[in-house]
Amino acid sequence: MDTSKHTLSTLFAQLGLDNSPEQIQAFVRRHKLSAGMELAEAPFWSRAQASFLREAWRADSDWSDTIDELNKLLH
Repeated sequence: MDTSKHTLSTLFAQLGLDNSPEQIQAFVRRHKLSAGMELAEAPFWSRAQASFLREAWRADSDWSDTIDELNKLLH
């Protein structure tokens, strides 16, 4: 069982993205979601990334808080 604390850095790594603080900030600046758009529906995710985000959120997994944080940053 994974009991590590999930952060934006670990979420970005899980998604296969550069997870340095500078790259996370750059990602957030480049990618904005319109009001009402669900995070997993954004066009910039691969199918695998979108599926992970959608399923982790729906399952209220231990990633949910970090996914919610990313969602807020992109809105």
